Amino acid sequence: MAATVAVSAPPAESELDRSGAEEELRGDGEEDGAQHTSPSGQQNRLAKLPLSRIKALMKADPDVSLASQESVFIIAKATELFVEMIAKDALVYAQQGKRKTLQRKDLDNAIEAIDEFAFLEGTLD
Repeated sequence: MAATVAVSAPPAESELDRSGAEEELRGDGEEDGAQHTSPSGQQNRLAKLPLSRIKALMKADPDVSLASQESVFIIAKATELFVEMIAKDALVYAQQGKRKTLQRKDLDNAIEAIDEFAFLEGTLD
């Protein structure tokens, strides 16, 4: 069974400037990481993954009894960056195959080709 993931190309830099949706998240003085309000009144989440689920997963480990808000946010952000990185690397292989949709074989190729993902070898079997 082949799993597929749709990936869209990132917006151009000029589109980011016009929309105001992608603001610099560093240095805004907000420490809790829950939400950020843009000048247009929209709330942009600093973490895209649900923090409550991340916390529940962390607490599922018998060695973890308490998880601070900051640690949950850091784990969520690191997970987002990891998923983004592996998806971008897998996208290269999808584009070589003239496809816009990621398939399992693209992830397998990225894991095999990139040393940073060596710890994932055999996990998709």
